Amino acid sequence: MQDETSSVIYLQQGEGRAYALGGMQSIFKADGAETANAYSISEWWLQPHQPGPGAHLHEANDDIFYVLEGTVTFLLGERSIDAGKGAFIRVPAGVMHDFSNTSDARAGLLNIYIPGGFEADMPAIVDWFKTHAA
Repeated sequence: MQDETSSVIYLQQGEGRAYALGGMQSIFKADGAETANAYSISEWWLQPHQPGPGAHLHEANDDIFYVLEGTVTFLLGERSIDAGKGAFIRVPAGVMHDFSNTSDARAGLLNIYIPGGFEADMPAIVDWFKTHAA
């Protein structure tokens, strides 16, 4: 008999696969290996006055964001919004977007990337930030 709890993921605060990106950090909670590439879930933490990853879009992936702490400034197409704790943002595939922390306090958000596979890009993203981050 298969143990139905064998695929359960339980992580404490701060646990997961962490990636340092200068004044930004990501912590992956679940990704391709755990979700059969259905989705990736990660936290993103930005220090005060920290730019985000840069404006970009995903051709075939939706990004869902939930602000955990602080205020995160989002670029959504040509629109900019300041999203406070508890705010929810869905960015459909093909929409240019970015996020940053323009405030004086640390900010964090939860990201759900559908379908999954985003974590495969993280080593290259980390390398880029090592050479380009201020």
